[in-house]
Amino acid sequence: MAIFHDQLNRVISLPAIPKRIISIVPSQTELLFYLGLDTEVIGITKFCIHPKDKFQTVTKVGGTKQLNIELIKALKPDLIIANKEENERSQVEELMNICPVWVSDIHDLNSALDMIRTVGLLVNRETEANRLCVDITNRFNNLALPNTNLSVAYFIWRKPYMVAGTGTFIDNMLQKCGLTNIIDIDRYPEINSLEIIKINPDLILLSSEPYPFKQKHIDEFQLMLPKAKIMLVDGEIFSWYGSRLLYAPGYFKSIINELTLN
Repeated sequence: MAIFHDQLNRVISLPAIPKRIISIVPSQTELLFYLGLDTEVIGITKFCIHPKDKFQTVTKVGGTKQLNIELIKALKPDLIIANKEENERSQVEELMNICPVWVSDIHDLNSALDMIRTVGLLVNRETEANRLCVDITNRFNNLALPNTNLSVAYFIWRKPYMVAGTGTFIDNMLQKCGLTNIIDIDRYPEINSLEIIKINPDLILLSSEPYPFKQKHIDEFQLMLPKAKIMLVDGEIFSWYGSRLLYAPGYFKSIINELTLN
């Protein structure tokens, strides 16, 4: 019996190497396939869109917050991989009656790397996971960006407006960009247009997910803040904490280059 701890410091006991895995977190689903678990992953959510070929063929067990518990039970998993923030606590607790559930709790790059290493151990892909962590670490270590001194508000939702605050993985990624998050409130607070005008950030980043901001929303924000720089950004790069982290440093560099050249 192998004993592990998840990122909530819960003890997870696995009698054998998992052969039937369900992932209910998109970025962790992508990680599992990156580690080579093509046949072991038997269930994913409707939001686990990467890699595309696996999304088209693997059984969908609902959304991250609206899981089909009976279908998951019928699939007879021997491991479920979840996340504290992305999944509903009551549903995760219900899943614990089916099989071992490993829960991540990601708030910065270090906790993401810890997740990758531990998942590698769980699924017998330790070498591949460690190699991935070294690659990600090296790319971030080589990320040399100029200090822009720009304050930023990162929007994840509209009606109501919601922004990424302190204590979030997105906040840590903004720091890696050399930007200062002007939202000094924990987690994902709502904010109205008057408050947006009052805080007056130098830069507004509109994420592609979970709300799909478009060019028309740039125009909407520009009316509120005529002097602010407003950009559409890839939400997956800022918020997915698995193997997609490989692409984050290069993407961040391109954003800062665009800001400093304009």
